[in-house]
Formats: sequence, C-alpha cells, structure tokens
Amino acid sequence: MRQPLSPPPWLRLILLSFLMLFVELALIRWTGSNVIYLAYFSNFVLLGSFLGIGIGFLRARARIDLFNYAPIALAFFVGFVLIFPVEIDRSGSDLIYFGAFRPTGLPLWLTLPVIFVAVAAVMAMIAEGVARAFVQFEALEAYRLDIAGSICGIAAFSALSFAWAPPVAWGLIAAVLFVVLLPPSPRPALRAARVVALIGLVFMLGRESIVPVWSWSPYYKVQVGQEPKGPYLYTISANGVPHQAIIATADREAAEPIYFLPYQHIAGNKLRDVLIIGAGNGNDVATALAMGASHVDAVEIDPRLLELGRELHPDHPYADPRVDAHVNDGRAFLEQTDAAYDLIIFALPDSLTLVAGQSSLRLESYLFTREAIGAARDHLAPGGAFTMYNFYRERWLVDRYAETLRSVFQSPPCLDDVGSGQLAALTVQLSGGGVCSTPWKPGAEVPAPATDDHPFPYLRQAGLPPFYLLTIGLILVASLVLVRGVAGSLRPMRSYLDLAAMGAAFLLLETKNVVQFALLFGTTWFVNALVFGGVLLSVLAAIEVTRRLRVRRPSVLYLALLVALAIAWLLPAAVLLRLDFWPRLLAAATVAFLPIFLANLVFAGRFRDVGDSTSAFGANLLGAMVGGLVEYLALVTGYQALLVVVAALYGIAWWIGARSGALSPAR
Repeated sequence: MRQPLSPPPWLRLILLSFLMLFVELALIRWTGSNVIYLAYFSNFVLLGSFLGIGIGFLRARARIDLFNYAPIALAFFVGFVLIFPVEIDRSGSDLIYFGAFRPTGLPLWLTLPVIFVAVAAVMAMIAEGVARAFVQFEALEAYRLDIAGSICGIAAFSALSFAWAPPVAWGLIAAVLFVVLLPPSPRPALRAARVVALIGLVFMLGRESIVPVWSWSPYYKVQVGQEPKGPYLYTISANGVPHQAIIATADREAAEPIYFLPYQHIAGNKLRDVLIIGAGNGNDVATALAMGASHVDAVEIDPRLLELGRELHPDHPYADPRVDAHVNDGRAFLEQTDAAYDLIIFALPDSLTLVAGQSSLRLESYLFTREAIGAARDHLAPGGAFTMYNFYRERWLVDRYAETLRSVFQSPPCLDDVGSGQLAALTVQLSGGGVCSTPWKPGAEVPAPATDDHPFPYLRQAGLPPFYLLTIGLILVASLVLVRGVAGSLRPMRSYLDLAAMGAAFLLLETKNVVQFALLFGTTWFVNALVFGGVLLSVLAAIEVTRRLRVRRPSVLYLALLVALAIAWLLPAAVLLRLDFWPRLLAAATVAFLPIFLANLVFAGRFRDVGDSTSAFGANLLGAMVGGLVEYLALVTGYQALLVVVAALYGIAWWIGARSGALSPAR
C-alpha cells in the first residue's frame, strides 16, 4: 500500500531521476561558489557523483535502504561547506590560478577528499532510491523513465539559472521532492531526523540567499562591498575571490595609469569604434569614453556584473548613448559580428570558474588562443590596435601571450607594466606601427601559444601537473575501497565490463561535445544547458528506436559509430567556424549528436537483454567516473585526440561483447 503522497511507480522513477540529476547539478554549482578549489577542480564533484550513483545502483537489493538517510546526509554536507568555506586561490610555476591569497577554511589536502567522499555518500543514498524503483521495470523501460526524469532535471535547473535563482530555490525543490518520495519510516527518531534535516537544509540555504550584499548570477556568488579607504568605491568578489573594483575614471587615471597607456600606441590617436571584451562593471568602458571613443561595444558574459556597473558606477558608462552592452561570450561575439574597430581590448577577462563540471575549460580559455587573437585581428580597422591586460602573476604567461600576438600580427607587441611584471598590458597595432618605447623582448624559454585544440593558457607545458596525477591515483584507490566496502562484491559487474567501457567512452564523448559547442557558440551557461539537453534527447531517441526495432547484428552499429567518430575527428572545429551561424549549428549538431545517438543504440540494445539491470547500470556509471579521470588527458593531447580514446574504448567494448557472446545475432 502506497503512502498518501506516493506517486505511481513510473512517475516515482521519473521524479527520483529528476531529484538525482538536479541535486548533482546543484552540488556542482553551489560547492564551487563556496570552496574556491572547486572552481578549478569541479571534476571532483562530478566524479564523486558518478561514484556515488554507481554505488547506489549496486546496492539496489541491499537490506538497509540508504535513501531514507539522504536528506540527513545532504544537510550535513551543506552545513560542513558553510562552516568551512574556502576563499583562497593557488599559483605555481606550472599551472596558474587567478585570485587572492586569503586562506580560510580547511587546507586543500583535507578539503578535497572530504568533499569527494561526502558527495559520493549523498549521491549514493539518492541513487539507491532510484535503483530500487529501477528494478521494478524491464531494463529498457527503466532506462527510458530515468532519462525522462534527467531531462526534466536539466530543464528545471536551466530555468533557475535563467532566473538567477539563489540556493534556497534549489533547496526548496529538493526538499519538496524528498517529502513526496521518501518512504514512511516506522521509527519516530528517523522521521524526526528527516524533518529536521529538510528544515535545516532550507534554512541554511535560505540564510545564505538573503544576505543583502550577496547575489547569484548564472556563474557566481557575487558579493559587493564598499571600500572604506583609497580610490575604490566598491569591491566585487566572485565565489569568495576579489574579482573587480569600481572606481571613478579620474581616480583610476591617477591610481592605475597603466589602463590608459594602450591608447598612446594608436597611431594618430584615431579612436572611433572600440570593442571591450570583459567589460565587467564598466571601468574600461568609462576609460574608453574618457579617451574619446565615439562608440563602444561592451561585451560581458556575466549579466550580474554588468548590472552592478549600471547601478553603482559613478560615471554611469552603460547609460551613455555611445555604448552598446552585450551579454555574451567574447569569442562568440567576435565570430558573430561584422564590425571593424580601431581598438579591441581584452580587459582582465579572467574567470573564476570552469565551463562545466566535467571539463578543464574555463570561461575565457578560448579567448587566449592563437585562433582567437587571429579573429580579433580580422576585426581591426586599418591602423587599428589590439591590447590585453591583466594581473599575470607569472612572467612566462606574459611571454606566452606576447608570443601569441607576435605570431599573429608578425610584430612584437609593446609591453607596459608597473615594474613587477604582474600587472601588464600588451599592445600591438595592425600595421606594426604606432608609438612604443618598450617593445617586448622574449625570455630564455617562451611557452608556445595556446590553441583551440589545446586551450589551456595557464598550463605552462602540455602535460599533467604532479598534483593532478596524485589526485587521480587517490581517487581511483578511494573508489575501489568505497565500492568494495559499501556495495559489496564486484563479481556481479564482471559480466558487464563492456558497459563499463561504454560509460567511460560516453563521458569523454559528452565532454568533447561540451567544449566543441563552447568554442563554436560561446562558453555560456545557456549553451552548456542546450548541449546537455541535446545529449539526453539523443539518448531518449535511441531508446525509443531500440524499443521498436531490434538490430540483428549489433556489430553493424559499432561500425557505424566508429565511422561517425572518424568523421568528427577528420572535421576539426576550424572548419565549422568558417560557416555562418545556422549552417554551423546544423553541422555541429550532426557531428556531435550522431555519435551519441549511435552510441546509445549500442548501449540500449545491450542493456535491453541484461539479467541484472542495476548491476549493469552501476558498472556503466562507474565506467563514466573513470572516463572523467581520463578526460585530464586533454591537458596532454588536446581535445580532438579524445575522439581516438573514445573510439578505442568502444572498440574494447565491442571486443568484450564479442567474447562474452553479447553480440550474437538477435533472433
């Protein structure tokens, strides 16, 4: 007999899958806003989620139902993060992270393992609820309902991002779903603990959401403070790191003259049209207007930062009729506009977050590649100039960018700095002219420019930093211990090693599509949401085809998949970037989603006939976790080469299936 609020079994599975994906997305977004390490290692939350979900499915028939304890675990996790937030950043000689040196909270070596294990525990408990509903259906029908719930979860979280919803909205949705889905408990203590946990969850997230100086954009937790001394009127922190400061233009010229020096390199002082990428709160826009610009296109990816500029900047640059503000990715704007500019500025466009929870790509990564600088050059008017400035922290990064400009413009840039080599401006004119008394001189070892295929400007050399290698090893060891200790024997998964290989391959394929669309259409949250939604719709389409059609020879699907991967590999992004928007969208969607559709025809056909759907699905999810670790190979090989790894993994799955008899012709 069902409890009064309990939905029918099919709807229960959809809602449980909705809850599982929704909580996963919320944890990736929210923990990164409170623990700055996760702004650069957000893969930890994703990997912990996959590990936990895999464990939850392997426990589908365990005697104790851990889903009963999920809200308690989630509340404890939220409390831990709020008690021990980390507002700090790291730098090193091999890998640079921007931000401030303000260590708070627990150290890195303790924070990351605790978060990894805690996320795995929370997601394992939720996933166990999904798995217990999963086993009530035939395997393919259960998978279909699970994907339907996941699509709804993506849509709901995207809608909240569109509305700039604070964390309390996420908490309320999760709490309502827990109330509907939790089974009744005969133990009063457990019932009381769950109620207290849900109330505490909403209260903690609500308290964080109503702090007057905090607001939530689709990317950051933004904090605004008034500066008591000095020329700065307001400071803006993003995800706990000082990010920008609002200053009047007259005070800026006196305190920070470096931002005015690039204008001196423009031959004849010709300044009509200016493009500013990374316009932020409007300081650079106000500077351009003060230097005589007739028109300014101001591009900022985060709408909240632009809004703060409208509200708080004393010079009101965004109210000036000479200014057009664009909420967009800078590289995408360059690809979409036909305008020519006398000056293009990359104005401190260093983000504090990654594109998504499953890639090493930052919001600005595609701005600093050789191809991006080439796109900027192509938008310069005759005699126009390009400049970029930032707190570069390491001299080798200045050399990398200067070499990138030299290789694109065939002329060494002018280097203006404040003497420390950290705050520096690099300026180069299209014709190689202009006024420059301090041309850049390369050091002994200049790192090669970043490229669209290897968009990691803050990585000095292609390779895996020792910290990453150590972390990957520890994750693998911890995962084996947790799976064996919590889920029991690994023996049930031995029959589904091909599904594990498929899981690893699919995660890599999905990651490759995320970064491909980020390059082609911008690194915005909306583009990412469309990609994830498109992936899930492709999966759902493959399931519906498999339900109605049985392929007699599965090897044919493998061959078609490998052909589709080969086409994607032979068609680099540079070819697609030459197309106009709509042909580019059609070609990109075909290249991206055809392999996903075929991969899921392979998976769904295999999954339909498994004897133990939860063990099979658990093996697939744990394989996806391994794929998340393999994704770090892109730091060595670049992203296009991941398609070779994907093809190899599907080849392994094909070989395992053939040996086990899983690919025998269907009757």
